[in-house]
Amino acid sequence: MSTGTSTFVIRWINFLTMLLAVAVIGFGVWMSTHHDGCRKSLTLPVLGLGALIFLISIIGFLGAWKNNSILLWLYLIMLFLVLVAILVFTVLAFIVTNSGSGHKVSGLRYKEYQLQDYSSWFLKQLNHTRNWNHLRSCLVKSDDCNNLSRKYKTLKQYKLAKLTPIEAGCCRPPSECGYPAVNSSYFDLSFHPITPNKDCKLYKNSKAIKCYNCDSCKAGVAQYMKTEWRVVAIFNVILFVVLSIIYFVGCCARRNAARSHSKV
Repeated sequence: MSTGTSTFVIRWINFLTMLLAVAVIGFGVWMSTHHDGCRKSLTLPVLGLGALIFLISIIGFLGAWKNNSILLWLYLIMLFLVLVAILVFTVLAFIVTNSGSGHKVSGLRYKEYQLQDYSSWFLKQLNHTRNWNHLRSCLVKSDDCNNLSRKYKTLKQYKLAKLTPIEAGCCRPPSECGYPAVNSSYFDLSFHPITPNKDCKLYKNSKAIKCYNCDSCKAGVAQYMKTEWRVVAIFNVILFVVLSIIYFVGCCARRNAARSHSKV
């Protein structure tokens, strides 16, 4: 690849990623203004990601603009570390999300989930008291359970609904408990189940309690995280390929910059 072409490509790619970094930082600042602690907790990671993208982009942009081989070397080293981090995270994400799936229950259109089906990493994170208390507070504030009565106005609609993993695990007791549903957000707890499942005793109709302390809720969160992580992992594969191409172009730009300096 010629000197002009490689430096031109690197320059404009990093100019665009600088704009992206500014947008990410702006998004992080916007998140910091929220009163919701769950969103606020993501502020620092988002700001950190934006700052990292901006730093790498500005080094690459200046290196290509000034045709400076030292800056381009630094840019390539940082980009290589990012590629390694993406690769490691992607491999771990596929390993962690390899186990766990729902169980079909007769008469239900959705699946129910059991915590022991998931990887030991998920079990460790979800059974950690501090982690779960934070997730639980987020679930209580979320619309997953609070909106069920608006989504399904009749008991028939609710029974025919295809609930999400979190709705199935956190908003209702497990089906083996046998509690009759009065509506989408209330169950008749006068029934005494004969199952040893401890979740049956933990479930309450209160909006602040529901089944948020149940293993079935943790399993629903694990399934949700598994799905999200799989999407992120697939995105990372695409990102890895794109960054690898940029890395190759950057290598050409660095080599051409070194040649031009050696001729001076």
